[in-house]
Amino acid sequence: MESLEAELDRARGLDVGELADAIETIGFECTRCGGCCTGYAPDDPGGAPAGEGTGDDDASGGCHDAGRTDGEAGETDREPHTATVFPDEVREVADAAAADEAYDWRDVARPMPYGLVEGDDGEPAGETFEWALATDECGDCVFYEEEDDRGACTVHDSRPLICQTYPFSVALGGTSQPMGEAVDGEGMVRAHECEGLGRDISRADAEELAAALKERAVRELTEAIGVRDGYDPTAAERADGDVVVFDSEGPKTADGTPVDGG
Repeated sequence: MESLEAELDRARGLDVGELADAIETIGFECTRCGGCCTGYAPDDPGGAPAGEGTGDDDASGGCHDAGRTDGEAGETDREPHTATVFPDEVREVADAAAADEAYDWRDVARPMPYGLVEGDDGEPAGETFEWALATDECGDCVFYEEEDDRGACTVHDSRPLICQTYPFSVALGGTSQPMGEAVDGEGMVRAHECEGLGRDISRADAEELAAALKERAVRELTEAIGVRDGYDPTAAERADGDVVVFDSEGPKTADGTPVDGG
């Protein structure tokens, strides 16, 4: 198995033109269905494709439909949207969202739930190693909205790399596979569940997406190395029972505050 440093070297050496070729071969156009931004039914493979899942407004308590028509699954049946976000991206999104009101860390990000357990008080407890974009009571990204029945992002120009590059990832160890396992692939590029796959894409758009995809792969591996090197097994004790999130900047509590001594 390659080391993270070796995979980082491979990521830095990725050819944007070759990635763009692969994206063109697979094909993609965003349909603004909202499936990658909203909560989804547990049986859906990592997303919320149109026509399946979450229910109408009465069943889902006013949750976004994201193109879905099955009215039987209510709010409690939905899995929350999960998108990884780097610590500097949390601050960038907060700045972009704060035009009319103040945003703090918890308004933008939450501890990634993977690895956490339910504590004695019923609240999450334990350690995790990533941040996820914050979600509302429906499990939808808090920055998702609908305009004329089409999905939109309120921080689109500052959206994280994971959002810029969905539904693609690169086949390197240490990089993430958003929304579950790949459903298609070409060369180093993996494609994940999305109704926009297979559609025509211009060369310029493919190259722009490819450049962001390479940047994301480098960032993910750099982050992973930082988390590994900065891991402190004593941080949980110093956090006094709070959830601890390890990112490349060191251990933090759930509100983004650095753990003292970290």
